[in-house]
Amino acid sequence: MQLTGQERRQAMTNRMLCIFVTLLSCMLGSRATNVARFDYADALKKSLMFFQAQKSGKLSANYPIKWRGNSGLSDGFLQGVDLVGGYYDAGDHVKFGLPMAFSVTMLSWGAIEYRKEIADQNQLGNTLDAIKWGTDYFMKAHTQPNVLWGQVGDGASDHYCWQRAEDMTTPRTAYKLDTNHPGSDLAAETAAAMAAASLAFKLYNSSYSDLLLVHAKQLFYFADRFKGLYDDSLQSAQQFYPSSGYSDELLWAAAWLFRATGEEYYLKYVVENAVSMGGTGWAVKEFSWDNKYAGLQVLLSKVLMQGGGKEYVSTLKQYKAKADYFACACLQKNDGYNVPMTPGNLMYLHEWNNMQYVSSAAFLLAVYSDYLSTANAVLQCPNAQIEPKEVLAFAKSQADYILGKNPRSMSYLVGYGPRYPVHVHHRGASIASLSIHPSKVGCVEGFETWYRRSDANPNILYGALVGGPDKNDEFYDDRSSYEQTEPTLTACAPLIGLFSKLYSTNVNSGSYTRDSPVPQQTTPSSYTQKSSESVTRWDVPVKFGHSVTDTWTIGKIAYYRHKVIIKNTTEKPIKDLKLLIENLSGTVYGLTPAQEKNTYELPQWQNVLNPGSECTFVYVQGGPQAKISVLSYH
Repeated sequence: MQLTGQERRQAMTNRMLCIFVTLLSCMLGSRATNVARFDYADALKKSLMFFQAQKSGKLSANYPIKWRGNSGLSDGFLQGVDLVGGYYDAGDHVKFGLPMAFSVTMLSWGAIEYRKEIADQNQLGNTLDAIKWGTDYFMKAHTQPNVLWGQVGDGASDHYCWQRAEDMTTPRTAYKLDTNHPGSDLAAETAAAMAAASLAFKLYNSSYSDLLLVHAKQLFYFADRFKGLYDDSLQSAQQFYPSSGYSDELLWAAAWLFRATGEEYYLKYVVENAVSMGGTGWAVKEFSWDNKYAGLQVLLSKVLMQGGGKEYVSTLKQYKAKADYFACACLQKNDGYNVPMTPGNLMYLHEWNNMQYVSSAAFLLAVYSDYLSTANAVLQCPNAQIEPKEVLAFAKSQADYILGKNPRSMSYLVGYGPRYPVHVHHRGASIASLSIHPSKVGCVEGFETWYRRSDANPNILYGALVGGPDKNDEFYDDRSSYEQTEPTLTACAPLIGLFSKLYSTNVNSGSYTRDSPVPQQTTPSSYTQKSSESVTRWDVPVKFGHSVTDTWTIGKIAYYRHKVIIKNTTEKPIKDLKLLIENLSGTVYGLTPAQEKNTYELPQWQNVLNPGSECTFVYVQGGPQAKISVLSYH
């Protein structure tokens, strides 16, 4: 039987409605499939707050992290050196040199690549401050050309105590590297941090930039001239940050010094030592505080694609081939030799604090996508050529997983979104501040009174990226589960550049962003879960059915998952329906943000709402439901 044109159109509409209902059912049945627009500007702002929470030393009187105070004010004094400042590593109070230096390198790289994007979000000052807090400390620690103080505090004794930084009673022993106790990996990584930071400050404080380069060059010479593993010299670090080698750090530092100075000596170094030090031999799937090969290979790919180092092109091509290997392995396009993934599509490399490997890889891929795009090049994988935008899309998928697009619909960035870990493995965050609990917290008392308590942490550690879920996307929000709930500097540092890049793509594509809610420490006084109709501005041919499909509590704060059904109550199709959603503090799923603030449209493939048909969307927030009204329709 032949169908008329009208019948064919109606059949097509019915099929589209079926597809819509199926997709919606999947969305409501599994939180993993929520399609969210994330506020990368808010994520960036909160990530920088984590570095403020981790600062050691003397803090300003009006310090923004109200539960923090001065600490570690006598660091180094027993050894006759001023080592006040720097950053605490994670949930403890040790200042480990290697991960701290890598974190400053990552902060600086983000500031170099995405200076404009960071400035557009009014976060450039905070970013440079975070870098400078680290480099000021490194300059103090670099007391002589061939001396570098690489650690303050002892991990073993520190981990036997659960105290605020302001109450510390554990030994603050300082450990140094010198010509008799070398540490090429730590010295070279610190040189890389100084060189990268010099580029970050070049436009804003040229004298400080020049001073950083002096230290960077001296440290590189020290690292190269007196070779050895830092944890052979600083054995207290072996249990916590053991080094797998120093060749990658030497090449990495040389690459950064070449970028900072343009001096051929450093480019020649990475070329002449490419084979012996593994630069063109190691094909890796990890980029981290311990393994810099992928970052090195991406840095030198930029030199090649920009047309530099002409007499070294052959070697630079080998470096780029290894950079491609890393990117292809991440994108699952490496002929089977790929990075392991969880069922929810998260890179999974290590059981302990896996998110640090995710954030560093995602940042590196975002940078590499820019390098490829600028050179009009593609990623060469074994069985495919990948466009730069696809590389960036994968980096975005990892960032979005972190922010809540995952099987648990949980943000692993503390303080971002409506659901995030509240039992973070962090001494300062888990103990009430001095203003609330002025008496000192003892070493054992901290474990008995604060560590073992089941309540949420009294202080929100904004911007902390916790270790994250296991290989099956399962996550246990438990203070004792340090593999999953402890944050680190190395995990958070790459996020500054990553979120800045994604913010710029959101703005350029017209995506809508909104601050994630900062929870109020009260439970909503009134809330109705009955179906209701929102009041519209004029009589319109739709009705809104509003109900609550899920609820959960974080601390004392209740959050609700709202389901809204839009029904066409007329006998005519409705097109181009545009909604105004007011009093919204959470994320909307199932609608498309419009250009105007607080304004949303139906998905493009569901632009027509037929007579009697329904469309559903969901949003999550604490407190009363949002107010929904119709702005326009046809």
